[in-house]
Amino acid sequence: MLVLVVGPSGAGKDTLLNMARTTLAGDARFRFVRRVITRRVDAGGEDHEPVSDTEFAARAFALSWEAHGLHYGIPADVADDIARGVVVVANVSRSIIAEAAARFPVRVIEVTASAEVLEARLLARGRETAADVALRLARRIPFPHGIDVATVVNDSFPEAGAEQLIMHIARASRG
Repeated sequence: MLVLVVGPSGAGKDTLLNMARTTLAGDARFRFVRRVITRRVDAGGEDHEPVSDTEFAARAFALSWEAHGLHYGIPADVADDIARGVVVVANVSRSIIAEAAARFPVRVIEVTASAEVLEARLLARGRETAADVALRLARRIPFPHGIDVATVVNDSFPEAGAEQLIMHIARASRG
């Protein structure tokens, strides 16, 4: 199964995913994917494999997409893990959910927070202007029809959100 973790910027997806990865470390039923991104490693944000546009174009990916002027990819070898019954957990754009669901068995987990919390977190990162943050918060991409989505509201302590995320990931291991 492929667990797709989605949600708006500032929701804390990377924080919760890192906590879940630590909690589930050593459990061979799960693989947390490190995304490949055409972003410098020192540009901030989540841990990722930084590559140039040329390197990205030469790679094979199970899933790939563009967002905010960058290319993102999930390595092709996840298909082998999924075929072996491993639960693969990946932070992705909701724009590729339909494609992923057409190719793999998927479970979608949306990590979100209130608009006020999202705005405060995005402004605190200092990577975007207030106008850019407002545009990002106004952006809405609906979920594809027929896709079941579990929601984790990450408005308080990260431990509470991580506990919810881990519960949903663990359910994926039971089918």
